[in-house]
Amino acid sequence: MYIALLGRQPALGIAELERSYGKVRWFSSHSALVDTDSLHFERLGGSQKAGRVVAEFASGDWRTVSQKVIRAYTAAWADVDYKITLGISAYNFPVTGRDVQHTGILLKKALKAKNVSLRLVPNDDAALLSASSHHNKLGLSANKVELLIIKGDDGSVKVAESIGAQNITQLAARDQKRPRRDAFVGMLPPKLAQMMVNLAVGELGNGNHAPENRSAAVTEQHLQPEHIEEMHGVKPLRKNSSRDGDAKTRLTILDPFCGTGVILQEALLSGYNVRGSDLQDKMIEYTRENIDWLKRTFRVHADMTSLDVADATKYSWGSKLPIDAVVAETYLGQPFSAPPSPAKLQEVQRNCNHIIGEFLTNISKQLKPGTPLCLAVPAWRSANGSFTHLPLTQNPERFGYSRVQLSTVAPSDLLYYREDQVVARELLVLVKA
Repeated sequence: MYIALLGRQPALGIAELERSYGKVRWFSSHSALVDTDSLHFERLGGSQKAGRVVAEFASGDWRTVSQKVIRAYTAAWADVDYKITLGISAYNFPVTGRDVQHTGILLKKALKAKNVSLRLVPNDDAALLSASSHHNKLGLSANKVELLIIKGDDGSVKVAESIGAQNITQLAARDQKRPRRDAFVGMLPPKLAQMMVNLAVGELGNGNHAPENRSAAVTEQHLQPEHIEEMHGVKPLRKNSSRDGDAKTRLTILDPFCGTGVILQEALLSGYNVRGSDLQDKMIEYTRENIDWLKRTFRVHADMTSLDVADATKYSWGSKLPIDAVVAETYLGQPFSAPPSPAKLQEVQRNCNHIIGEFLTNISKQLKPGTPLCLAVPAWRSANGSFTHLPLTQNPERFGYSRVQLSTVAPSDLLYYREDQVVARELLVLVKA
């Protein structure tokens, strides 16, 4: 069992987890439990941290829980012969950073009495920022540990050992250090592109998950049996052709509106082969430069099988390789700095609906039944916070698709936007009928 701390828009994060792992449920408003033997955190765009659950309590205030944690880890680390770096993060408890830090200090003193050295990462707040966890490499080795102590909405508590925090250094590099960017066509954040790839591919991509083999420090002997959920050995997943096979057997992702190639780069980093097309030859050249840079910088081994200058409403992608999934940020229309007039909004909405509808009709004839898609389409936010959606989102069956149903979120929850944005990205997760 794993627990994930979700990002700024938690509905997108839990949807990504559900599509990737299946058995997922809310634990609190910003955390989700994932019933899996192995969780490959680096591939997730919508989770800020994740950890392997080592203990659970039916209830408990911070003082009671922290005392049990101190006893458990004093016993678990009593005989280690290396220095431990420890961070502690508390979620959903009415405590301050000072309260959490005090727990760490007490544990440090208890271990010092046993001649064990511990460096404590300081808490400014109850939970360490993802940046602090990442820069201290917490969760990435046996001697760099972050304890995630999370109270659920039902009052129960989970204690987890982190397996990592969102790699903000790499995300920033993939966004800002690429040789080609273009603000006019929009700058899709890499973490959103990661989410979109995972939402489309779903559990087909499970073979891309590297098995997590580190053992938890705390075992049943360290906490009272009535308080701990036993964690069994992690079973490595079977290999999947999407990553472990040769280039001809990996899954192939198509982005028909590739722009500067953000979705293609994230799919390549996940081990998929990619194909791309765009209406502008300039964008194709930009994508080519960016992918060449990605391969040099991150040692990518998957292939870009083709890049074509093409009108997505008319083009035939042919059969060089089968299309296993389609992931794209479609035409979002013109940008707005303030909500447009009703007449202007109707005009832009009609134009976007026509272009995207033509694309869906065109590519439907080229996809085999069951092919998944994740498309970012525009939704317009009004001054009161409500959204105007494309008409086609209400009836994808008209174009030959059905909407993927999720148990954790409603389709209307899959919106990505900042508070100052008028044009949001609505994520449509579809399957070819």
